[in-house]
Amino acid sequence: MANLAFMRRAIALSEEALHSGQGGPFGALIVKDDRIVAEAHNRVTSANDPTAHAEIEAIRQACRVLNDFYLQGCEIYTSCEPCPMCLSAIYWAHVERIYYANTRQDAAQAGFDDAFLYREISTAPEHRAIPAHQVLANEAWSAFEHWQRKVDKQHY
Repeated sequence: MANLAFMRRAIALSEEALHSGQGGPFGALIVKDDRIVAEAHNRVTSANDPTAHAEIEAIRQACRVLNDFYLQGCEIYTSCEPCPMCLSAIYWAHVERIYYANTRQDAAQAGFDDAFLYREISTAPEHRAIPAHQVLANEAWSAFEHWQRKVDKQHY
């Protein structure tokens, strides 16, 4: 069940980002055991970093605080439904639950439309808006072979 106080904090972070001029109107926080572990707002423009979305920033901070890349037992509260990049990061971090306020349709209406990214993901790499071409696949495969044989690897 969502904790409304946590969601209100995520929304407040989105307002802080907007009013401070540090980024777009997005905020997020990571919660574990009913305690805020990390909180962040969008810093894309202030950090000159297109990956500095609120969710990514909160995940990075939570990983540092918890000293772990696996955010088991954590929830994320975000002021808006995560974009494809943020959603992927949430899954990679193994966050267990997502709570969001605005939808991606709301974001599009406000000028943050990521529908093209959802379409691009399902398009063949060579037909995307930024064409992708596979090169030296056989040579690159050796790193995966070494990984498969590595006995002390840390799975993620």
